[in-house]
Amino acid sequence: MSFFISDAMANAAPIAGEAAPAWTGILPMVILFVVFYFLLIRPQQKKAKEHSNMVKEIAKGDEVVTNGGILGKIRKVDENFVDLEVSKDVTLTIQKHQISQLMPKGTLKSHS
Repeated sequence: MSFFISDAMANAAPIAGEAAPAWTGILPMVILFVVFYFLLIRPQQKKAKEHSNMVKEIAKGDEVVTNGGILGKIRKVDENFVDLEVSKDVTLTIQKHQISQLMPKGTLKSHS
């Protein structure tokens, strides 16, 4: 017993010479791909593009948080690396793409 196909239709013999359209087998996969694109792929690409733009715009004096959770102020910006001052006389060199978030000015002072 099925809720989607009546028993009479399931037992019916196919009519000679009549075939189902070819697109009916592909349609569910196309719909599934469209749903995955709009719910998974597109938002992920948008987030990656925003992160890339944020990393390109980083400048000296910005306060940032790294992927590891380290809060600091940028002292020097290179092509691939930045020098991050996390405390007085303590500077770390990290890769630019490891910066996860740009913080508002004054965040470092409020957490010292």
